[in-house]
Amino acid sequence: MYKIFRGFQLVEAYQDLKKARRLAENKTVGRGVKLAVAITLSLILWCLPIETFGIEGLTVIEQRLISIFVFATLMWVFEAVPAWTTSVLIVVLLLLTVSDSSLWFFIQGIPAGELGHTVKYKSIMHCFADPIIMLFIGGFILAIAATKSGLDVLLARVMLKPFGTQSRYVLLGFIMVTAVFSMFLSNTATAAMMLTFLTPVLKSLPADGKGKIGLAMSIPVAANIGGMGTPIGTPPNAIALKYLNDPEGLDLNIGFGEWMGFMMPYTIVVLFIAWFILLRLFPFKQKTIELQIDGEAKKDWRSILVYVTFAVTVLLWMSDKFTGVNSNVVAMIPVAVFCVTGVITKRDLEEISWSVLWMVAGGFALGVALQETGLAQHMIESIPFNTWPPVLMIVGSGLICYAMANFISHTATAALLVPILAIAGISMRENLSSLGGVETLLIGVAVGSSLAMVLPISTPPNALAHATGMIQQKDMEKVGLIMGAIGLVLGYTMLIILGSNGLL
Repeated sequence: MYKIFRGFQLVEAYQDLKKARRLAENKTVGRGVKLAVAITLSLILWCLPIETFGIEGLTVIEQRLISIFVFATLMWVFEAVPAWTTSVLIVVLLLLTVSDSSLWFFIQGIPAGELGHTVKYKSIMHCFADPIIMLFIGGFILAIAATKSGLDVLLARVMLKPFGTQSRYVLLGFIMVTAVFSMFLSNTATAAMMLTFLTPVLKSLPADGKGKIGLAMSIPVAANIGGMGTPIGTPPNAIALKYLNDPEGLDLNIGFGEWMGFMMPYTIVVLFIAWFILLRLFPFKQKTIELQIDGEAKKDWRSILVYVTFAVTVLLWMSDKFTGVNSNVVAMIPVAVFCVTGVITKRDLEEISWSVLWMVAGGFALGVALQETGLAQHMIESIPFNTWPPVLMIVGSGLICYAMANFISHTATAALLVPILAIAGISMRENLSSLGGVETLLIGVAVGSSLAMVLPISTPPNALAHATGMIQQKDMEKVGLIMGAIGLVLGYTMLIILGSNGLL
């Protein structure tokens, strides 16, 4: 994965390091214990008498779903196996135990009223081809084509040039360019590419200066923050957008351009704050920096086609409300153009981050099951969400998301929290209106997960930057905590103001 992207060697080296550590520490026993705990607790919930849950009208199918949900939570938190593996396992468990195509011994002999509503197996499997999945595939295809044509190098060189050679503005340049790339490319690929461009710069700076720490930190910080700017910038954005636009749920019809309209100004403000903080914490000893970015953009007809298609796709995404063409549909345009013209080959398709897509699909499948089994409705009826203080609901969910996402996958965090919060938000829609509505609740989860960058393990960009050896963990923790606190306060303030004035 990511072999086509500039800087892949950084990703590969980091993965090799993680593998070596796993082998050296022999975590087999610890992993086995975690698996045992997750399986045991889930089986206990599976086998408990239904009355134990205290939910009126709870069915056998819904009890099984509760057990599977808890299993997913524990597996994602423990990371006993890769997160995407858990997602695939969840889908299989749902198909075999709670769908209308379940194994016979899970259905036979149980009265229909006691068994409850099963989930259509097609609904679960459709999650692998959800329109949001297609949106991500279009984004991945664009990223691969941009790299093959040299568009990424051309854009980096052109975009960094206006920032000149003064050290403080070079830092700002790397922050802004990284953020822009992360809005349309994978955060991991963006970080790897930008760290490659940064490597010769770091070597030219004084060994005892703090400036190089700030420059190295700018890449993961900008990649994590920049991803908030577009629906395809990071999976939690897409997960939140799916539930916000669900025709059978909130049906808010928030478009690609509309998302950018309110998230881009916020992202830019947070990026400038990050620049100021990095300058204060890690001042430069050397006042000027000479940039040299190797590589050339190709000028053959296929590359020109990539440039034009990239520009047209982004413009159509940003203007989806005016053109009437859904952003998910627009995402298929570069897929068709590049595949038909040979820009993208079957080998290139292997570079798509399928593990991320499967991870997202697993979260969607859980959400579908919650709705179709009736468990969502029973939760609304049994848990008095509408009596909870709106501030507690909104701020509490953001803090929980932020805390979880620092330790487990951002995508897993959103996949767990967004379906539940969507259910809760619908039940207390009127109460939340004064604080921006359900939009504040769900978009807040996406914001909170993107701001979670305290530890090297919090995000792949953090891990790649830490692997360069330029950044100590204490520096990353300091920057991560400061940016998290500022970002959450500004994010929720913006969402509440926009939402309460009907601008979301």
